Amino acid sequence: MMAVVAALFAATAIAALVASNETVAGGAPSVAVPSTATATATVWPRTKGVTPAPSIAQVSRLARSVPVRLQIDAIGVDTTLMALGLRKDGTMEVPPGGFPAGWFTGAPTPGELGPAIVAGHIDWNGPGVFYHLADLLPGDQITITRKDGSKPVFRVTRVAQFPKDQFPTTLVYGNLDHAALRLITCGGSFNTASGHYEDNIVAFADLIAPAR
Repeated sequence: MMAVVAALFAATAIAALVASNETVAGGAPSVAVPSTATATATVWPRTKGVTPAPSIAQVSRLARSVPVRLQIDAIGVDTTLMALGLRKDGTMEVPPGGFPAGWFTGAPTPGELGPAIVAGHIDWNGPGVFYHLADLLPGDQITITRKDGSKPVFRVTRVAQFPKDQFPTTLVYGNLDHAALRLITCGGSFNTASGHYEDNIVAFADLIAPAR
């Protein structure tokens, strides 16, 4: 199904996310990450009882290079990546269709210090590129191909569902002491009255292997 445009704004930095045809709030990802999330998160049932993989801060981070491809074997994703900037109103651009996914140019590129951001639709007149994002499990691997030819590998540490009015901006977009990746889409119930999903799905991942 395809949703109508719906904006989600936050009081600080960048907040939120992609749904079918939804607008994403934007800003500068420069706030510090709190020690605990301030939002209520529902971890998907498949992750319960699984010990999240630790952060891999010791892995060498990379210089900036544009990401051009994203592969997640565990959920059958193999997509090119388009650039997503900011609109004049401060909201982040979103992909114009269900494919491909897009990377936010205002954040680090995958492999650089900090959280790289990739957003994609859950559906768009049919399944979108991140239709199965919620099925990821801690330990699943994500490979990014960059313009410089490098292919850093990330390991999923957590997949969580957040109500849109409680999106944890600093947890997703804030500063980190290591290279990380956040994949974001919509999820939860689809509200037929408003024409959009009630929640966001966020997959958190850390760099575990340098360029190869």
